[in-house]
Amino acid sequence: MYKELFSCANKVTVITGGCGLIGRDLVKGLGDHGAKIIVADLETAKTAGLRRSGYDFFTLDISSETSVKAVMTKVVKKYGRLDALVNCAYPRTRDWGAKLEAVRFSSWKENMNNHLGGYFLTSRVAAELMKEKGGGSIINLGSIYGVSAPDFSIYEGTDMTMPAAYSAIKAGIIGFTRYIAAYYGRYNVRANSVSPGGVFDNQAEEFTQKYCSKVPLGRMASPGDIVGAVVFLASNASSYVTGQNIIVDGGFTI
Repeated sequence: MYKELFSCANKVTVITGGCGLIGRDLVKGLGDHGAKIIVADLETAKTAGLRRSGYDFFTLDISSETSVKAVMTKVVKKYGRLDALVNCAYPRTRDWGAKLEAVRFSSWKENMNNHLGGYFLTSRVAAELMKEKGGGSIINLGSIYGVSAPDFSIYEGTDMTMPAAYSAIKAGIIGFTRYIAAYYGRYNVRANSVSPGGVFDNQAEEFTQKYCSKVPLGRMASPGDIVGAVVFLASNASSYVTGQNIIVDGGFTI
């Protein structure tokens, strides 16, 4: 009865930001569980590699309503339905990473519009398409900094900081995901978020050591650590789970 519980076999799945650090592992992880993967991202040097691996690819700018509608329509036209949307795209301005006192208001607005606004656009379009086809699963990538304040001590002695807009964006994504869950639940459309802790990406050694010292499991996440929660939410194993935020942080926030 439960043998195929975590299977994503033949689930038509769009992954935005599939060329990114976490996105690449989500593409492979969901693909390994049988999903029909459509990578939706901006064209990058890594796009060719994904195409060679056999994944379908559509150029997508999540901050463009025209682009979002066009890509989602093409997916449904080609595959007949949309079973899952995984929002992993991470648009940001060139001055991303500036300290709070140096953030220009125009930059703040652009980041909020492109990132939070992009998740709004993709989630709404996907939910409407899923509604027409009898249901589906929307999975949005949040962050631990969408549920708790940054510990700025781990950035001391480095050029790094946690951008203020990031916390606001990710908190907004988590809240909006719950809204989508409540709004579309009657149509069997589920919406959940996954909030990773710090993911290792060759950060400064001083930062990495400080961060790891505050994690009960003693290390930063790898991109692969995020895959399990997303597979769960895309599969039938989570058929009665909606409006939730799954934190994957090695215990950092406890």
